Amino acid sequence: VQAPTISREDVIAAIDRFQLQRGTATGSGIILSLATLFPDDGIEIQHVTGQRNFPGGNSIAGKDAKKDNKPANPVAPGSYASAAIIMLTDGQRTTGPDPLDAAKMAADRGIRVYTVGIGTTSGEIIGFEGWSMRVRLDEETLKNVSVLTHGEYFYAGTAEDLKKVYESLSSRMVVERKETEVSALFAALGALLAVTAAGLSLWWFGRVA
Repeated sequence: VQAPTISREDVIAAIDRFQLQRGTATGSGIILSLATLFPDDGIEIQHVTGQRNFPGGNSIAGKDAKKDNKPANPVAPGSYASAAIIMLTDGQRTTGPDPLDAAKMAADRGIRVYTVGIGTTSGEIIGFEGWSMRVRLDEETLKNVSVLTHGEYFYAGTAEDLKKVYESLSSRMVVERKETEVSALFAALGALLAVTAAGLSLWWFGRVA
């Protein structure tokens, strides 16, 4: 799991570390994303990963963790502007928590979940390390997840469709501008200039002007 970062290189490196696994755990993906975004919330993930220690040194599955995984102060769905979750999946959940329960956790924290479905709703057989399995896109659940969190659902049937989806998502990600009080900065700068002027005056004339 890659912690939130503005480094493109770190993100690419995290993608390169991906390893294919059997099964589809969409709910787990949402919960792990929330645990990364809100490390102080005590989100219980031991039942998701089977690990007590979360990557990055955060132990968030101990006995002091909140069992209901609800934030202390729930907010309106979609109201958290600093982050969003994009979930790309080609199959129906086969393991892990219910994605709708995970979506409610995201909604309580104001996180939008944008879901992207690839594959077919009729299902197809794929091979993986000698195993054969049928994967079927569960559009209904993906749509419900996006509705619960005030996100949006996208379907990408081809690589070109997927490219267009991410271009569309990029336009939805906005930069939040914040006003910063700068009067104190100018006051400090003015004080520094005054001290400098006094020092020069003392050096040149032997007194402070």
